[in-house]
Amino acid sequence: MELSVRDITKKYSDKVAVNDVSLNIEKGITGLLGANGAGKTTLMRMIADIIKPDTGNITYDGVPITVLDSEYRNIFGYLPQEFGFYPEFTVIDYLDYMAALKGLTKADSKRKIDSLLEQMTLTDVRRKMIRKLSGGMRRRVGIAQALLNNPEILILDEPTAGLDPGERNKFRQLLSEFSQDRIVLISTHIVSDVEYIATRQVIMKDGKIIRDGSTDTLVKEMDGKVWECTVDNRDIKELEKTLQIINLKNVSSDRTEIRFISDTQTINNASNVSPRLEDLYMWLFGNKEE
Repeated sequence: MELSVRDITKKYSDKVAVNDVSLNIEKGITGLLGANGAGKTTLMRMIADIIKPDTGNITYDGVPITVLDSEYRNIFGYLPQEFGFYPEFTVIDYLDYMAALKGLTKADSKRKIDSLLEQMTLTDVRRKMIRKLSGGMRRRVGIAQALLNNPEILILDEPTAGLDPGERNKFRQLLSEFSQDRIVLISTHIVSDVEYIATRQVIMKDGKIIRDGSTDTLVKEMDGKVWECTVDNRDIKELEKTLQIINLKNVSSDRTEIRFISDTQTINNASNVSPRLEDLYMWLFGNKEE
């Protein structure tokens, strides 16, 4: 079971959205990280066979996905950043409709929908129109439709947008179970979504892959560069001019604990701390989304 992306490029007018990307994706969860505009969504839309690359090719188990065609779509689940639905559809209407499009029998459809409604905590709103749901509930409906056909390949673009912390945690647990013998690719700019559940992290910037490896391997790059210390609140603005501060936490009315990235100690009372994936992400992208 291998999804292979080979030398793909996609341009829009004079902008290169994805630039000569190659990637082999095997079973398990792969995190696709990057700031807004990094090329993640364009890459995922090509993998989902929604748009075609200008150059390069994508294969599944050695066969081009353009040749597999409907066979590929039958084993594929996809959640875009924004999914469309008919305004008057209820949750159950929409899932019934999507199950039919994916070729499920009536019996399989009912069993699978009932199970997903329970897993996504949507049973109580199954008769409610989707347009009247909160953003988080709509997202859960979208996740449910992506899982309807028990896909071998699951592609999720910013899946936890709009979910509260409890829903995010439950969703991560669901994905961990689901990914045991399947390919799961999660695109996000929220590092915590994939830091602990993904066996591999792929980081994109300006249409290119700039890092690729396990979380443990990638964070080693930050060894000796992450520091924490407590400073006077009055000093923070001045420190922000010279340090890459990645986190602040008030510890008293006049003191704040800061976490920052630096090749050297910089501040006398700073202690070197174990790096996290978010530290690497902030080091690569800075404090602002691009």
